[in-house]
Amino acid sequence: MAVGTPAVVVAGHICLDIIPAFGRHGGGLAHLLKPGTLVEVGPVVLSTGGAVANTGLALHRLGVPTRLMGKVGDDLFGDAILRIIRRHEPALAAGMLVARGEPSSYTVVINPPGVDRVFLHCPGANDTFSDDDIPYGELAGVRLFHLGYPPVMRRFFTNGGAELELILRRVKERGVATSLDMSRPDPASESGHADWRAILTRTLPHVDVFLPSLEEVVFMLDRALFDRLSARGDLVAQCDGVLLADIAAQLLAMNVGVVALKLGDRGLYVRTTDRPERLAALRTAAGYPLSDWPARELLTPCFEVEVAGTTGCGDSTIAGFLAGLLSGLALEETVTAAVAVGACCAERPDATSGIQPWAAVQARVQSGWQKRPTTIGWPGWKWDEAHGVAHGPHDHS
Repeated sequence: MAVGTPAVVVAGHICLDIIPAFGRHGGGLAHLLKPGTLVEVGPVVLSTGGAVANTGLALHRLGVPTRLMGKVGDDLFGDAILRIIRRHEPALAAGMLVARGEPSSYTVVINPPGVDRVFLHCPGANDTFSDDDIPYGELAGVRLFHLGYPPVMRRFFTNGGAELELILRRVKERGVATSLDMSRPDPASESGHADWRAILTRTLPHVDVFLPSLEEVVFMLDRALFDRLSARGDLVAQCDGVLLADIAAQLLAMNVGVVALKLGDRGLYVRTTDRPERLAALRTAAGYPLSDWPARELLTPCFEVEVAGTTGCGDSTIAGFLAGLLSGLALEETVTAAVAVGACCAERPDATSGIQPWAAVQARVQSGWQKRPTTIGWPGWKWDEAHGVAHGPHDHS
C-alpha cells in the first residue's frame, strides 16, 4: 500500500458536505425551512462527510495509521473530496476509488447552533459500492476494518443485505476484526422499507463491534416502537436502562461481539457478549487479552463543551472508541475516550477540524475535564465516580 500497512481500513460512504454558516435564529428549523423565507447565512464550509471521511480522518488526526476506502465520481465534487483528503495527508487518497461517469455524493448540512442538524443528501457513487471494490489481498496486516452507513449505499440493503454480509464475511475470513456503523434510513426511501432486522440477523455474526445510534437501531428493530416514541418527541430523552438493555440483548442474540449505542448529547451505552471466545478477533486487533471486556454494561455521559456544531460527532465518537480499543485501554477508559473525541468534534462546525492528537485528548481527560451531569437513576444502575461511568445491572466486572 502507498501509505504502508494501516492499523485500520475505513470503508463505505463518503460525500462532500456543504455547510452554510448560521447565526442564532428564533423559531428553530420551522422558521428556517418556511416556504418563501429568505434566510441570510454566512460563508459556506466545504468538508468531506460520511463514515469514510468522518471516522477515517478522525482516526488519522488521532494518530492511528488509517486507509480510506470510499468511492467518488469523476466530477467537480469528486475532485473537491480528493483535494480535501490530500490536505490532511496526500497518501490518504491512495485507497479512494474514482468511478468514471458516476456522480459524487454530496450533502447539504443545515446545522444552526442549538438545533439538531438536517441533511439533504444525494448518494451518488455510494450506491454502486460493492464487494468488487474491496482489494481483499491488501488487508494483510490490517488490524481492524470499519464499514459505515449501509442504509445510504444501495447495494448493501437490497437483496436482503447479501452484499454487506459478503464483504464482512470475506474480511473476517482474513483474520481482520470488523466494526460497523449505521445511518438512519429515510422512512420514505427504498432503504426505509428494507427488512433491517433480517439484514442485521444476517450480517452481525460477522461484526465484532456494532456502533449505531439508538434512533437508528430502534428504527431497524422495531419500527412501531420508533414511530410511537418519535411521536412523543426526542426518542433518546425517553430511553431508560430497560430499553437500552433490551435493544442490546436483541443485537447480542444475533451474535455480535460488542454493542455500542450512541445517545447523542446524553452519552454512549456499551454492552458486550458474555462469551469471551466471541472477542477473539478484537483481542488480536488490540494486542492484549481484553480480560475486562466480556459481560459488561456501561454508560458514560458526554463531556462539557461549548457546542459549535454536531456534524460528525457520532463518527468521531466511533473513532475514539476504536482508538481506545487499539491502544489497549480498559473498557471504562475506552468509552470515556470515545465521548472525549466526540466532544472535541462538537467544538467546531465541521466534522474533523476539532479532533486533536490522541495524546492531547488523553491529557485533556486526565486534567479534570468535566462530564455533563448524568441522568442515570434507573433501578440497578451504579455510578462509578472514579471512572465517570455508570455500571448497569448486566455488568459483571
